[in-house]
Amino acid sequence: MFEIRKSTANGQVVVPPSKSYAHRLLIAAALTNKKCCVENIELSNDVLATINCLQTIGKKVTIKNNNAYIETIKSYEELDDLLVFDCLESGSTLRFFIPIALTLNRKLVFKGTEKLISRGISVYEDICSLQNIELIKEINQITFTGSLKPSTFNVPGNISSQFITGLLFALPLLQDNSFINITTELESANYIDITLDVLRLTGIEIVNIDNHYIIKGNQEYELSHFVVEGDYSNAAFLDSFNYLNGNVELVGLKENSMQGDKVYKKYFNLLSKSYATIDLQNAIDLGPILFVFASIFYGGHFVNTKRLKIKESNRINDLAMELKKFGIEIIELENEVIINKQEINKPIDVLDGHNDHRIVMALTVLLTLTGGFINGTDAVNKSYPTFFEDLIKLGIEVKPC
Repeated sequence: MFEIRKSTANGQVVVPPSKSYAHRLLIAAALTNKKCCVENIELSNDVLATINCLQTIGKKVTIKNNNAYIETIKSYEELDDLLVFDCLESGSTLRFFIPIALTLNRKLVFKGTEKLISRGISVYEDICSLQNIELIKEINQITFTGSLKPSTFNVPGNISSQFITGLLFALPLLQDNSFINITTELESANYIDITLDVLRLTGIEIVNIDNHYIIKGNQEYELSHFVVEGDYSNAAFLDSFNYLNGNVELVGLKENSMQGDKVYKKYFNLLSKSYATIDLQNAIDLGPILFVFASIFYGGHFVNTKRLKIKESNRINDLAMELKKFGIEIIELENEVIINKQEINKPIDVLDGHNDHRIVMALTVLLTLTGGFINGTDAVNKSYPTFFEDLIKLGIEVKPC
């Protein structure tokens, strides 16, 4: 538990590397079967989960000076008949690796926390059923027997872009061509853009015509070196202090990045000036900090919010519970959230992070205005392990309890 005292942030901070790019580049590097280096890696729990899975498919990963050096120590033919993938709590790792592993013709066990497994893999369950791949789902693991085959895959775009990314990584490895048809409106399309960017960098050809993807089979990944750019999702928490009388210089962000969460700057400007309507369809991970921003300033109306319920926590219900301790009420509709302008009070009760890194970081920002205590701060290890260290460097008063 930490006590966060009323304080203002000032100084320079290097933005942590993009977790979205790190996952994808590590996977792409491993699929080359050549020695590769991916620079600027932060060993968050989610990235460690992906490294776990790289080791399962015969890769050696050496971390030195925040760089990941990847080489093959076992060919695919030398892998065991049973492969166990430990995904910890990382939804990205789980959903990215399932189709990749299904190209190996092995019995597969994917392990994770009960919460991770409960978040679901519905798209893959449908694919396994159609392709006669045996799937057994238990409380904290999923077992697969069978192999992914080239086909036409009809995939909904409104559940999670992670399923589409997983298929885009795996299908070029198959012998024949495959096709992905997105059957609904595509949400979080920016994450698919990041995937396509990494695939392009590694020599993989994907033809995209109005969200219909043509994937040529029997392709080879080529990558020897890449630097992971700064993360706009985490930068949002740091940049928020510049709207709260702070003066924080962010270092390491790529101006022309493919990351969709760079839109936070536009949304911060809107919410800091007046009540605004914000569409979270392609920026769902910004929900927690934007809810806090609306609470601090003029309120806000958020649409396309329902996917916030199936993240690391139910981010609507859990944030509503914590913001109520400040005297802030959230109105939740089916796919909307409304926050009206209200007076913010110092919370008497200790805040709970609900084992969700983005809730912890968003509430911490709010606590710098009021002071208070927050539990469950270890959750930041999922994506930004040095979050509180960086805040202390910026002059935010953080006291362990």
